[in-house]
Amino acid sequence: MSVISTVTVKVPATTANLGPGFDCIGAALKLYNEFKFTKNEGGLIIQVSGTEAEKVQTDESNLLYQAFVRLYEHIKQTPPSVKIEIKLGVPLARGLGSSATAIVGGLVAANELALSPLSELQVMELAIAMEGHPDNVVPALLGGCRLAATSRTGWEICDLTWHRDIVPVVAIPDFELSTSEARRVLPTEVSRADAIFNASHLALLLRGLATSREEWLRAALQDKLHQPYRQALIPGYDDVNVAAVAAGAYGMVISGAGPTLLALTDAAQAKTVVTAMAEAWQQAGITSIVRSLPIDMQGAVIL
Repeated sequence: MSVISTVTVKVPATTANLGPGFDCIGAALKLYNEFKFTKNEGGLIIQVSGTEAEKVQTDESNLLYQAFVRLYEHIKQTPPSVKIEIKLGVPLARGLGSSATAIVGGLVAANELALSPLSELQVMELAIAMEGHPDNVVPALLGGCRLAATSRTGWEICDLTWHRDIVPVVAIPDFELSTSEARRVLPTEVSRADAIFNASHLALLLRGLATSREEWLRAALQDKLHQPYRQALIPGYDDVNVAAVAAGAYGMVISGAGPTLLALTDAAQAKTVVTAMAEAWQQAGITSIVRSLPIDMQGAVIL
């Protein structure tokens, strides 16, 4: 039997919810974290470089390492001692799935070093269990745009068509917003009218993404389950939204739990939308990085 001593995994950022798709829809973006695991004899070593490296824990509390250990616990084996080298490209606590990249990266690396005892589906189920919801970890693992729904036996994952003419633009501010904080502001119950509103708009969103039909996308990105409650946590939200739409975006949503904002537009308007969103936040006194990011179709990749 072959022995693997080193594995490197590249995992994409994700944008989740996409308006009405709260906790069930997400897409992978071409922005990456890279994780290298090497078996060693000297105990756990974690080295971090790249975006906000100083904020990452380098002991056993590190989420990437916890996911690595979780898979070995699941297969009832003792995890090997490892050196972990982390190259960060995905900003932390910004609504771009940084925690999902860690969970998926740790599980995929552990499965590879353990000679692949688990299927991709089993790895995915472990990732969802660790994250608590599927909308970030599923596209981080599988790539593309994905809809996740529970079934009687587990999860059903649907690969969604993302029309090539639809361009995601992300506006990443220089402040953080934790997922737990963003969840605290949500109501525990919603009205029947709001539930119907979101069900219909999610269905319209799926057709809009597949066809790039402008009027469908403009209507479909509306939401009543989470965004109205979270907007107040994001300074300048209204200004950036108005600027994005005026520049030609179909609409703007909160990426994941925020504070990153996501606009959908077409290729012809993308540069204008990027500039408009950056200027709107700058006028509100907030520094941001705004860029268009293509959809990643591969998901987590072992290099």
